[in-house]
Amino acid sequence: MKFLIIRLSSIGDIVLTTPVIRCLKKQVPDAVIHYLTKSTYMQILSSNPYIDRAHYLEKSLQTMIAELKRENFDYIIDLHHNLRSMKVKDALKVKSYSFDKLNVRKWIYTSFKWNLLPDVHIVDRYMDTVASFGVKNDGAGLDYFISKEDVINDSDLPTPHQLGFVGVVIGAALNTKKYPFHHVKRLCELLDHPIVLLGGLEDADEGDRIAASDKIKIYNACGKFGLNESADLVRRAKLVVTNDTGLMHIAAAYKRPLISLWGNTVPAFGMSPYYGSKFIQATGARKNELPYDIIEINNLRCRPCSKIGYDACPLGHFKCMENIDPAEVVARIRERLAII
Repeated sequence: MKFLIIRLSSIGDIVLTTPVIRCLKKQVPDAVIHYLTKSTYMQILSSNPYIDRAHYLEKSLQTMIAELKRENFDYIIDLHHNLRSMKVKDALKVKSYSFDKLNVRKWIYTSFKWNLLPDVHIVDRYMDTVASFGVKNDGAGLDYFISKEDVINDSDLPTPHQLGFVGVVIGAALNTKKYPFHHVKRLCELLDHPIVLLGGLEDADEGDRIAASDKIKIYNACGKFGLNESADLVRRAKLVVTNDTGLMHIAAAYKRPLISLWGNTVPAFGMSPYYGSKFIQATGARKNELPYDIIEINNLRCRPCSKIGYDACPLGHFKCMENIDPAEVVARIRERLAII
């Protein structure tokens, strides 16, 4: 049985589809799994052992469709459900199962602050698309695989960080998901522990300015490593402080303790850190002893303002992030580190 799974973007969303890939491959006899995503995200899937072949969309959708037609798929599992994925389904003309994005309910929530969304994680809603094949969530959580070449050597890190560090993610796709620069700087000043700053090349300058306050304690890794190498830094971290980003989901895939900071988006959208029921049960965690903390400013009349985010706060005050006290974040970090 040959399946095509479609999720074109982005980092976190693709990582959140990995339970579907694994469960489909392991639970359906003779399942052959192909995956379609954008070429930008090939690193995320290149080492996944449950994918038989990945197809990477660059520019021409029609060229990609011609390539996919030659594969003679039996089923399409559409976990993106946008115009491009609909064109693929229309062209391939095989039975498909599509993920419901609940965009109308999200619009109602962001526009009128009426939360009509189900209290179900997006992973479990992704899993619904393969239920008719007898596939069930195995409770193993998310996957993230990297090659040996992407593993960070001790020599790639400063000596003080080789025995352990706190990873602080300073990047995000949009600014209203980012903890403000001055708060991150203050957090790093207050935290008495080796710190590795994580982000992309676009975050390197901010990282340098934060690290300048204490270059021995703070190592700026932003822009110095590729995505998979950054993922390995996340894997090595004692704890990760992160915005609502792809690295948050990668940290959950590696079962790292998390302090998760939320700005204009909300966990109620169904994309909170996901560890899987097996890990939660194995660690003896109860509802109030989860492996992560969520810090958010509740009861703001303007929040959530978008299901994705903006370049700047639409109202100009950015209270959803500005009101998160760095001292509170540091206190949560210390509590977590004390039990590791």
